[in-house]
Amino acid sequence: MKRQDISLAGRTALITGAAKRLGRAMALALAQEGVRVVAHHNRSEREAALLCDEITRSGGSAWRVQGDLAEAEQVQRVFRDAVAQAGPIDILINNASIFESDTIWDATEDSVLLNLRIHAMAPLTLAREMARQGSEGHVVNLLDTRVTVYDKEHASYHISKRVLATLTRMLAVELAPKIVVNGIAPGLILPPAGQDESYLQGLVYTNPLKRHGGPRDVAEAMLFLLRSHFVTGQILYVDGGYHMKGHMYD
Repeated sequence: MKRQDISLAGRTALITGAAKRLGRAMALALAQEGVRVVAHHNRSEREAALLCDEITRSGGSAWRVQGDLAEAEQVQRVFRDAVAQAGPIDILINNASIFESDTIWDATEDSVLLNLRIHAMAPLTLAREMARQGSEGHVVNLLDTRVTVYDKEHASYHISKRVLATLTRMLAVELAPKIVVNGIAPGLILPPAGQDESYLQGLVYTNPLKRHGGPRDVAEAMLFLLRSHFVTGQILYVDGGYHMKGHMYD
């Protein structure tokens, strides 16, 4: 069977941080493929409701689950609530993220631990819950192209995404052969909150393709990985080649 002939229709996906930005784009892309979508949110209840309404108006199926992924017991509840509403989870997209500025000099224990809980422990917990179902599935972890270099202005974030990159490889081994685990590392895709496209245009010189991408590029990468049955433990860089600039980590 050719990759493009593999249907995702009828599968059920849990997407963390689905209400906005990349999460929303991936949720809509999955719904267009006939995937039943469980949209997780924390404080973005209105946006999550609008997303689910859009999916259902288009003939799809969507549910909302709320939870603070910085709280371990709420992470497990998110998964239980998703299953209670939509049934077993076939696809897990670990997308929820925070992105606050700090350096190695002013990062605190609290800031590092908060990032680790959201970016590493929550994805790990959700992946383990998914594996306990005993069925086949896919996990896609959202990383950052700068895991290969060094984001000195977001130290706590950088540390936690590096951990998630390692977890992606570890889970690919531990959850095989039933569950496929991969990562996507976006680059110049969306401007920070409060910025517009001019922010992206001002940085196109940083990658070899001299342009920026968009949420659909990330969604297409996700669909490629979900249709792949022989690719696991990989990180797919959607960054115009930025990651080839040089590696801080061997």
